[in-house]
Amino acid sequence: MHPDSTPRDLGPLAHARRVAIIPARYQSSRLPGKVLAEIAGRPMIEHVYRRAAASPAVDAVVVATDDERVRRAVEAFGGRAVMTRADHASGSDRAAEVAASLSCDLVINVQGDEPLLSSETIAEAVAPLEADPSIPMGTLCRRLDRADEFASPHVVKVVTDARGFALYFSRAPIPYARGAAGGFDARRAFKHIGLYVYRRAFLLELARLPQTPLEQAESLEQLRAIEHGFRVRVVETSHDSIGVDTPSDLDRVRRLAAPSLPA
Repeated sequence: MHPDSTPRDLGPLAHARRVAIIPARYQSSRLPGKVLAEIAGRPMIEHVYRRAAASPAVDAVVVATDDERVRRAVEAFGGRAVMTRADHASGSDRAAEVAASLSCDLVINVQGDEPLLSSETIAEAVAPLEADPSIPMGTLCRRLDRADEFASPHVVKVVTDARGFALYFSRAPIPYARGAAGGFDARRAFKHIGLYVYRRAFLLELARLPQTPLEQAESLEQLRAIEHGFRVRVVETSHDSIGVDTPSDLDRVRRLAAPSLPA
């Protein structure tokens, strides 16, 4: 859980101001090796990498992995990857290990299993932290328009205060609208998009903190920040993203993926 401060030779990456770090484990309980699954003729991790690199809010991109197969795949398409420990509790903890060797201002944690992520969403998430130095962490949400997604534990929901800061994230249907069918009210239901922006110093601090009860109960890493009393700015976006957790998710992404990628 603690960021590893072992020095690394990261070349130009070490001096970039806004770095996208893509945590990418090979092992997955439901779909092992998914980050290397072929989509439109290329591995999933390449789709994620190129979409992150195409964002104007990103100065450099690196994959953080604990598996040589992932590292070799990234380097094969010209990307940069670094090896990390295998015992991290979350993707943000893995990103913190790499961030400890950087001098950047912002770390953008891009999920390695979301190959359809829109590059524009990264800029949307970064904007509040660029505008307000008091915000330590940011993420995204999208309005839900389907009751089945609202009820699904595979779709993480978020509720915010009047200023756009997260009150809670949950796999349960929140907020529950009394009187509405199934408790679903499309005016108030938001899906969490799992992209995070951290100030580097805050990410290192967060990774040193113990996991929290709600984080462990919901298996949602962002709850650690809230439980320890930190603010998380949530930006509404019109862009959706599909996390690949199951074979059916992978089939859906393969149907939707364009054959071309950002250069």
